[in-house]
Amino acid sequence: MFLSVFDMFKIGVGPSSSHTMGPMVAGARFLDTLRQQPFKPYGLKASLHGSLAFTGKGHATDRATILGLAGFVPATIDAQAAEAALEENRRTKLLSVEGIGDLAFDPDRDLRFDFDQALPGHANGMTLSATDAQGDVIYHQVYYSVGGGFVLTAEELEQKADQSRSDAVAKVPFPFATAAEMLEMAEKSGKSIAQMKRENELAFRSDAELRDGLMRIWHVMRDCMDRGLATDGILPGGLSVRRRAKGIHDKLMAERGMNLTAPHVINDWMSTYAMAVNEENAAGGQVVTAPTNGAAGTVPAVIRYWLDHVPGATERDLPEFLLTAAAVGGLIKHNASISGAECGCQAEVGSASAMAAAGLAAVLGGTAEQIENAAEIALEHHLGMTCDPVKGLVQVPCIERNGLGAIKAVSAASLALRGDGKHFVPLDAAIETMRQTGNDMSDKYKETSLGGLAVNVPNC
Repeated sequence: MFLSVFDMFKIGVGPSSSHTMGPMVAGARFLDTLRQQPFKPYGLKASLHGSLAFTGKGHATDRATILGLAGFVPATIDAQAAEAALEENRRTKLLSVEGIGDLAFDPDRDLRFDFDQALPGHANGMTLSATDAQGDVIYHQVYYSVGGGFVLTAEELEQKADQSRSDAVAKVPFPFATAAEMLEMAEKSGKSIAQMKRENELAFRSDAELRDGLMRIWHVMRDCMDRGLATDGILPGGLSVRRRAKGIHDKLMAERGMNLTAPHVINDWMSTYAMAVNEENAAGGQVVTAPTNGAAGTVPAVIRYWLDHVPGATERDLPEFLLTAAAVGGLIKHNASISGAECGCQAEVGSASAMAAAGLAAVLGGTAEQIENAAEIALEHHLGMTCDPVKGLVQVPCIERNGLGAIKAVSAASLALRGDGKHFVPLDAAIETMRQTGNDMSDKYKETSLGGLAVNVPNC
């Protein structure tokens, strides 16, 4: 099993990797398919199902779908060009597509939120269609946004199921598909988890590409955090949620150096780092999936805590942190899920916390066994966490939840490093428990905004 570090950490836009980035990617993929067809389409239609329908408005799924069908992709989207394309579509009811030409698309008529029919493959399903001049469908494709910006066609999802949830079959030196295999390979090779992950990556890219790509990931994370720490105001979406990261950070900076500061204030630093990222995500800014947008703040918050507050920390060790975190994230995605619509928030912030705990334990000198223990502790104590965003927005409880995920990650790493790596619950057991819990969880607690806080908190 191989999932690249650049699959787990993808540069994109907020507010959601599965509901914003995924539909945009699906739209762009659909255009690529149309360009290969022998016919000339006249128009486009899109239908959103399951969680994409129930929380699509709050996650800007409609906007993302239109932009994807206009040819935009998350990693390179230009905000001004995107706004211009949306305005042009509102005015003309057309999408100008490179290599195809103008295609009829009236969002009021051609973009449908189907609340009644869920698609069988995944909670985040969508159907994209091409039509002729009479409006009849001449070609269509079903896509599933399976979390973290990953998109599969119905055929690809079926093939994945046939491969026992394998995301990739690749000739890599260390093809661990479980935490047990990872530990066994580490012991036999004498290499760290990061070293094994690094060698796997080098099967597909050069050393310079890997190094530069990892630093690019951190710089986007850091810049996103810095923007969040410097920006206040009200988040969009109608809940009138105030940005708080800047205000908290300003107070923390003013208190810095005071002799009477309580030790627990370090938690406020971690929380405000994470909240800064997720406030930027909620505002539609550029973020890095870690492993999703809804959980984008936890990993960078722990990295920032380590770099700014732990003696001896240096950016030279960032690759070790990110590679270790990606190894753990890949195991979770391969054997369970990172999708809130599939397994609740345990799959998003829980996974992010496990990844962050593993990365921190690695750069603090942990053994492979201690790193696996850190990830297990963090994931275990998110088991059962629901995904119940108020009004379908990635704001409440998502923003604060990332801060608490960061705090749990640091605590988990610290506890693991106090031990010798031997522990009662294996990481594989925690991952399988998360998968089973997600399967048993009611759909109203899986990113549909039909239960939990979403119905018990006034949102208008």
